[in-house]
Amino acid sequence: MNFLDGHLFPEHQQPLIITAAPYAPSWIPSDFPEDIPVTMEEQVQKAVDCYNAGATVLHLHVRELDGSGSKRLSKFNELIAGVREAVPEMIIQVGGSISFAPETKGEVAKWLSDDTRHMLAELTPKPDQVTVTVNTSQMNVVEHWDDKDVRGTSMEGPEGYNAFKEMTVPAQPGWVEEHVRRLTDAGIQSAFQCYNLNSFESVERLMRRGIYKGPLVMNWVAIGGGMDSPNIYSLANFIRAVPDGAVVTLESSMRNVLPINMIAIAMGLHVRCGIEDNLWNQAQTEKMSTVEQVEQLVRISNEFGRPIATAQQAREISRIDVFYETAEESLQANGFAPNRNGGNQGFLRKTG
Repeated sequence: MNFLDGHLFPEHQQPLIITAAPYAPSWIPSDFPEDIPVTMEEQVQKAVDCYNAGATVLHLHVRELDGSGSKRLSKFNELIAGVREAVPEMIIQVGGSISFAPETKGEVAKWLSDDTRHMLAELTPKPDQVTVTVNTSQMNVVEHWDDKDVRGTSMEGPEGYNAFKEMTVPAQPGWVEEHVRRLTDAGIQSAFQCYNLNSFESVERLMRRGIYKGPLVMNWVAIGGGMDSPNIYSLANFIRAVPDGAVVTLESSMRNVLPINMIAIAMGLHVRCGIEDNLWNQAQTEKMSTVEQVEQLVRISNEFGRPIATAQQAREISRIDVFYETAEESLQANGFAPNRNGGNQGFLRKTG
């Protein structure tokens, strides 16, 4: 991305898109019973509450009545339908892991199989986005947590903690290509989860080869443990490679969430919060609900002078339901240099 003089001034920035992640598949209801919704009515209401607080993107997972993460696509259909009715303008983004509830009984946490995740393209009603992981990697979400982050929770014991410590994200090239094709055929936008520069470069190659021909909407995931580090050097290295037409949300975990989001607000990027990512206030004196986290970001952004995106603005910025006919059209629309022509090395700047 290019950052010209005045890029820190709010009049030169897009309205802030806030993604709320309130369903917290890595936690169980007893970890935060005041804020983890279990019944379908509660799960729909949580979307409404986040929307009313200022979030325009809902990162969606589903729970069964026993509190476990659901793997049933029928439950996803039910929740999507309920959210569509309650807050029809909100962008629904289904989490591509579905849940971390394993398919094999007795395991605590594991990403679901390739075939199961492919079925997200068949959801009815269809979501606006599905998150797509790129390149298989370690997902040790607890690597930079401390003891206070897990006190009194299901991850305080070794079984839960080690399950998430040892978790990996399966995202081989063949699966990614097939998944993107299925989502595109269904009219669902791929929201890419980029864990570092090399996963972004793989997305760029997908686009240059015409496998994905749509708006480049993605998260920079800085949670450590095989993914990027939540620091300004890692972010700068990543963001300098990203084209100007991309929509980039910064994502981190635990007490890194707020400072990373403050950087995003200042830079004109977008933010994600919620108890899926963080349970605590910055002093670790009490837990903080997803709605409270959204309200906090609204206050901070208002102090910066940067307005909060309406649902319609968020849809326009993210170009929901937009797809392109050719790789060349997609590259141009997203601000990439065009593909190399013949024996030329390439173009540092777009022509014309």
